[in-house]
Order: sequence, then C-alpha cells, then structure tokens
Amino acid sequence: MDLNKIENDLISEIKLTKIQARIFLLVTTEGKMSVDVIAKKLEISIDEASNIAKKLVEIGGFIDMSETEYEAMHPRFTSVNMYRKMCERENIKFQRNVTVDNIGIALEKFYDDARTK
Repeated sequence: MDLNKIENDLISEIKLTKIQARIFLLVTTEGKMSVDVIAKKLEISIDEASNIAKKLVEIGGFIDMSETEYEAMHPRFTSVNMYRKMCERENIKFQRNVTVDNIGIALEKFYDDARTK
C-alpha cells in the first residue's frame, strides 16, 4: 500500500485533514520529530506544525515528548485509537473497520524501520 493511498484512507476513514494526515505519516514513517523539522519538511509554518501536532495528540495519533517534539505510537494502535476517538466525536457506533486495520498494518514496517536505524 503506498503512502498516498494511506493518506487518503486517513482522510476518509478517520476524518483527518490533508495536513494532519501528512504530519501523521511523516512522524510515523520517519520517527520522533520536532515541530521545526515538521514545518521545514512540509513547508508550513512552525505555528501550524505545532498546532496540528498538538491536535494529533488530542485525537490519539501522537504523544508529546516535550513542548516541541512529537512521536507516533505503534500504527496498529494509533490507527484504531484515532478511529475510535473519531467515532466518539461523530457519535458513530465504534466497530471493526478493515480499512483502518489495514492502515496500521501498512505503516508497521515504515514505523519499525524508522526506529531501528
């Protein structure tokens, strides 16, 4: 599964914005990252990177390592966690979603590779 497909699935299934999906994928596939680096890699402002990273913490995608550094948890956990929180926000019954499960499976190798360099 390519990252563009995963990005689209994050947007359609978990209701992330395009930039939220991109930041989530960046940190998941490359590892712990500061908002300065996120901003530079995605050519957005540091404030925007910071606000979106904080929002990703709220919705279960990231953990904050410090005021300016963020890390993704294991994608099998985070994809389902973000989906569960979206269901709560949208008042949708939470149940298994194969597409969401596949997001976690597809990102697992990227996640592991970024953390075992």
